[in-house]
Amino acid sequence: MDLFEYQARDMFEAHGVPVLAGIVAETPEDAKAAAEKIGGVTVVKAQVKVGGRGKAGGVKVAKTADEAFDHASAILGMDIKGHTVHKVMIAQGADIAEEFYFSILLDRANREYLAMCSVEGGVEIEQLAVERPEALAKVSVDPQVGIDRAKAEEIVDAAGFPAELREPVIETIQKLWDVFAAEDATLVEVNPLVKTGDGRILALDGKVTLDENAGFRHPEHEALSDKASEDPLEAKAKANDLNYVKLDGEVGIIGNGAGLVMSTLDVVAYAGEKHGEVKPANFLDIGGGASAEVMAAGLDVILNDPQVKSVFVNVFGGITACDAVANGIVKALEILGDKASKPLVVRLDGNNVEAGRQILADAGHPLVTQAETMDAGADKAAELAYAAK
Repeated sequence: MDLFEYQARDMFEAHGVPVLAGIVAETPEDAKAAAEKIGGVTVVKAQVKVGGRGKAGGVKVAKTADEAFDHASAILGMDIKGHTVHKVMIAQGADIAEEFYFSILLDRANREYLAMCSVEGGVEIEQLAVERPEALAKVSVDPQVGIDRAKAEEIVDAAGFPAELREPVIETIQKLWDVFAAEDATLVEVNPLVKTGDGRILALDGKVTLDENAGFRHPEHEALSDKASEDPLEAKAKANDLNYVKLDGEVGIIGNGAGLVMSTLDVVAYAGEKHGEVKPANFLDIGGGASAEVMAAGLDVILNDPQVKSVFVNVFGGITACDAVANGIVKALEILGDKASKPLVVRLDGNNVEAGRQILADAGHPLVTQAETMDAGADKAAELAYAAK
């Protein structure tokens, strides 16, 4: 889960990272009140989870509270790279003398963490990494050790910080590591990390990505989710503990196992090429337990997608046998009743496949068509979706 800048700022502050005052606002009136409370020069910053806010006009300096009101009026509701601005952060103005860069991220390829640091911050770090890679220090971090003082010193020295900034930057890096480790993050980035005119080191703009797989350790993280821009179908699936991702297509997909579902997406996309270019509408993995309740929840999500014209249920019976899956489908259709109004193509294979197919045949539901192979099922689902367009 990616955090908004104001959420990252608050998280930094909670872990002792030096930051400036910042107040989130959803209306121009709130923005004005926040600017009055902070006092002096403030910066009105659009809160969107995408870069390029400044170039898009989403970051404005306000010398007075009235200017903060005017800037917030212009920024709220703005579209920045497809993201609508629902909130702004009123941030305390900073006397910036120098800008730096620092981040910690998960290095999956090497099964460790990676710290990146540069004395050239406030720029597109990707561009710097390509054009002047020597200006970006990359230091591996052992997950068992983390960033202790010795590792922080290594990072600071590799980046080439001047002697007078060494201590405060080392201290700040260790506190940013505390954020990364304590909050189960996969990314903590500060760009820019700044030196102010009076010599302080501050995290001026933060980006944090949290590992949702660790959510059971952090129930408080649920309050950080972006309800305003969350897809309602994805929210419904999440509430039912379904592994669902909405796509832009017409054939709903249900499978058990991420690998099987990914293969199903490919097969449906291929079949759709000869049926009006229809495409998969979603990724939905119901896992190993295809109970009636789980199947009903999955079908309920998919059938409520107006783009879906047909559904392909592709299940390989393993731990959960095909007869249990078939019973789940039959009972799910009973549970949904009139909500189930779109054709379903079902392909069962694996453990107890004959019994599963017989259960579906005996049920004789008018919406259900069986297929013996994945290719045949994908082709039939694509055909039905095209016919219903």
